[in-house]
Amino acid sequence: MIDNRRGWHEMLPYALLGYRTTVRTSVGATLYLLVYGTEAVIPAEVEIPLLRIIQEAELGDAEWVRKRIDQLTLIDEKRMVVVCHGQLYRQRMIRAFHKKVRARIFENGQLVLKRIFPHQDEYKVKFAPNWQRPYMVRKYYLEVSWSCRRWTAPNGETNQFRCCQEILRVRFQFVFLSFPCNRSIFL
Repeated sequence: MIDNRRGWHEMLPYALLGYRTTVRTSVGATLYLLVYGTEAVIPAEVEIPLLRIIQEAELGDAEWVRKRIDQLTLIDEKRMVVVCHGQLYRQRMIRAFHKKVRARIFENGQLVLKRIFPHQDEYKVKFAPNWQRPYMVRKYYLEVSWSCRRWTAPNGETNQFRCCQEILRVRFQFVFLSFPCNRSIFL
């Protein structure tokens, strides 16, 4: 780490090396391996003799060339394994997304609340509400888009807008029942 802003250019090569030699979860391999067919050797491994470095150093030129050609012929198989791993990772992400996200079906005439986002002026007030006033779903366009109109407009006009499912929430309607009571019981 650096303490001030002046030394970032000195640490940039180390940061890039770390980024390029880190195994990606989505691919299951390093980017260096996919491009060059072999794992990258970081500078610390050159100074400290590891088994992999010692084995490569003891090889003759002919053996090293043969081993390198074998690695390059296997690179297509490694890339196919990475493609399969990427598809499995994508399916895992889709499954995790569908576990948390519930599909909501809005109908015409249903009352909904619209989310207030942080960039809007209504959000910037202390103790601001998270949802705007009720809107009525007017027309269904796509699976994720609706045309809504204000349920109560201050000037009597109906303002239309298209909104996405993730910013709408069903407004719960509470019904208050009034029962006729006989006053003679309470006297």
